[in-house]
Amino acid sequence: MRIAKHQTVCEWIGAEPSPPALGSKLGLAVGSLTTGPIHGLRHPTSDEASGWYIWCGELSEANDFFSPLHVEHLAEYLPAAIEYLALPPGYRFLVDGADYEDVWFDASLLEV
Repeated sequence: MRIAKHQTVCEWIGAEPSPPALGSKLGLAVGSLTTGPIHGLRHPTSDEASGWYIWCGELSEANDFFSPLHVEHLAEYLPAAIEYLALPPGYRFLVDGADYEDVWFDASLLEV
């Protein structure tokens, strides 16, 4: 399902927007960026972390899979993910770049 372009992602799913603070960091799997659908999940925020982890294709357990990146620089690497950053902690998204888009709440992301 795709959202109507006159709606934000948060409006589409009925969530209160919670954009990350400017200067906060997210985890981006830079080496995965051309390998498949875009995945994102958001844990609770902390001092400097937005809680976001974003990757393409398959998730890896490798210690160096994610690299820290300021949220302001995501547009340089993965502009298609920008519109999801206002989702509050506990949400996930999956976008295939064609016509598939899914956003859902995952309570397990809020467990610390």
